[in-house]
Amino acid sequence: MDLLILVFVLLVSASSAHEDAFVGVNIGTELSDMPSPTQVVALLKAQQIHHVRLFDTDREMLLALANTGIRVIVSVPNDQLLGIGQSNATAANWVSHNILAHVPATNITSIAVGSEVLTTLPNAASILVSAMEFIHSALVASGLDSQIKVSTPHSSLIIQFSFPPSHAFFNYSWVPVMAPLLKFLQSTGSFFMLNVYPYYNYRQSNGKIALDYALFRPLPPNKEAVDTNTLLHYTNVFDAIVDAAYFSLSSLNVTNIPVVVTESGWPSKGDSSDPDATLDNANTYNSNLIRHVLNTTGTPKHPGIAINTYIYELYNEDLRSGPIFEKNWGLFDANGVPVYSLHLTGSGTLLSNDTTNQTFCVAKEGADRKLVQAALDWACGPGKVDCSPLLQGNPCYEPDTVVAHASYAFDAYYHRMAMAEGTCNFNGVATITTKDPSHRPCIFPGR
Repeated sequence: MDLLILVFVLLVSASSAHEDAFVGVNIGTELSDMPSPTQVVALLKAQQIHHVRLFDTDREMLLALANTGIRVIVSVPNDQLLGIGQSNATAANWVSHNILAHVPATNITSIAVGSEVLTTLPNAASILVSAMEFIHSALVASGLDSQIKVSTPHSSLIIQFSFPPSHAFFNYSWVPVMAPLLKFLQSTGSFFMLNVYPYYNYRQSNGKIALDYALFRPLPPNKEAVDTNTLLHYTNVFDAIVDAAYFSLSSLNVTNIPVVVTESGWPSKGDSSDPDATLDNANTYNSNLIRHVLNTTGTPKHPGIAINTYIYELYNEDLRSGPIFEKNWGLFDANGVPVYSLHLTGSGTLLSNDTTNQTFCVAKEGADRKLVQAALDWACGPGKVDCSPLLQGNPCYEPDTVVAHASYAFDAYYHRMAMAEGTCNFNGVATITTKDPSHRPCIFPGR
C-alpha cells in the first residue's frame, strides 16, 4: 500500500475578533529514537507548522527554532515549580538562562508555568500564582512582558458539572488559588490555558456520550445537546468543555480572558479495553478539530471567536508510561512518517499531498562512487535511516550496488525529513525525481 505523505497548513488567514485563528502542536520527547532538534524543525517547516508548545526549555531545541519565525510556548516543568514559586531570584535566574539567552532570535511568545498543577501537584498550588508573578516580574525588568505572556495549563477536571455548560463552575476548593490567578491573567493581558480531551470524556462516560458527538461528526438536530438554561445547541464535546470554562470564568466575574486550548487530540491505537483508540477515529477527530478552529466557528457561547488550539502531539511517544493509547497520540512517528494522512482536502488552504505528484530522492547518475558511499554511510549512521532492508537476504539488497543502496537510503532520509528543502543533496550526489525507483520486492519509502 502506498504511503501517503501528509502536508497540512496549520496557520491560515482566518480572522477573528481578536487575532488570526491557528492550530499548533505540542512536542513531547519521550521517544526511544527522538529526532534531533534540527530534524524536528525541518519537519515543522515542511508541514508549515507555525505554533509549537514545548514541555521544557531545551537549549538545543530553542537554538534550532531560532530565526524560523515559529511561535513558541516554553514551559516551567512541574519539578522546578517549587523553587521558582518560593524565590524571586530563582525565577529571575530561570528567565535569564532560558528566555533572555534565546530571544529575539527564537520567537518565544508564552511561558506555561507548570502543567495541570491543581489536579496533579496540589501541594504546589499555594505557590503557583507566586511563580507566575515572579517570572512576569523578571520579564518586566527585561522589557519583554508585552511580548511574552505568562499563564498555566489546567486540566478540564478543575471544572465541576461541565454540562450543561451554563451550570459549570470551578471546583470550589481551588477558588482561593483561581481568584488571584485570574486577576493576574487580567492584569497582564494573558489568557486561560485549558487542556481539552473529549476522548477521556467519551471513555469515562459509560456510553452516555455518543462517539459521533465526541468526534465532531455531524449530528441530526434531535441528537444535539441543548443547554436548557441558555437554549444553546452543542454539536460536539470540545465546544461544550470550552464553554464550560467560559461560564466558570463568568461565575468568578471574569469575562475578558480568552481561552486557549493547550492540548487536545485523540489516540490512534489502544488495546482491547480502548477499542475506540483507532487510526480512523484519531484522523476524524484531529481533521475535524483543525477545520473547526481555522473556520473560526467559535463556540455557541462565543460564535466567531477563535479557539486557538495545540494538538497533542507531534510524535508518538513510545516511552510514555501507562496503557497503549497513552503512547499513541502523535501525528508522526519518530522517523517523520505520518501516522495517518489527515482528511483536510476541500478545507481552503489546508492541504493533503497530491499523491499523483510523489517525489523521490535518488543517487545521481555518474556521481563519484566514493562520495556516494560516504553519503550512504552517513545516511545509515548519523542520519538515523533504517538501512536494514539493504542487508543481504532482505528486500532491497538486490541489486547489490552502491548507487542502488544509496538511492534507497537517500529516499528514506528525504521522507524522514518530510521532503524539506535541502534534504536531498548529500554533498551534491543526490537528486529529486518523480520516477518511482521501487522494484519488487523493494518498495521505497516515498511510496
